Amino acid sequence: MKKSLKRLVPVLCTGVFIVSGCAKQQAVKADQAVAPSATAQPSAPVQPQQPAASQQASPSTTALSASSIKAEPVQPAAAGSQQGAAAADALEKIYFDFDSDLLSDAARKTLTDNFVKLKAMPNVKIRVEGNCDERGSDEYNLALSERRAQAAVKYLTALGVPASRLSAIGYGEEKPADSGHSDDAWARNRRDEFNISK
Repeated sequence: MKKSLKRLVPVLCTGVFIVSGCAKQQAVKADQAVAPSATAQPSAPVQPQQPAASQQASPSTTALSASSIKAEPVQPAAAGSQQGAAAADALEKIYFDFDSDLLSDAARKTLTDNFVKLKAMPNVKIRVEGNCDERGSDEYNLALSERRAQAAVKYLTALGVPASRLSAIGYGEEKPADSGHSDDAWARNRRDEFNISK
């Protein structure tokens, strides 16, 4: 009897530890939306970091022929006033070389033409939307598209458009004009568009 008790006690102790050691699992509650407090400060947008190797590399500069890219009128973002719709129809897109935010001569001429049209419509606010082709990382393309939009805003401001009428946003590769995977498709995707902002 003593021998069987010596064997039974460790087995029972182990069983008790195992049973008591496994706690009951509680149901996980779903996250609930928290209303923003009135004292919360809006945070500044975070700028994506660019890869150091991409910044050091010299961009390949191949000129785009005028015949390969045709000027397309920009569609209005929303149906607004007749003046806003006329401005959006009148403003043309500009295009960039691969991995570049530098304005080409053709882009400068288009921006100058857009400036003349904007001067005739002083109450219209424009959002410059920068875009990239699908090559490159998401972070790099977002930063590049933002720089492209800023380059157009800077040029229009230098021509005389008040900065309060212009805003810039970069979409990276998220809004392709052409979903193809060829050089011509990529060239059409490396662009700035001009839309009426609300």
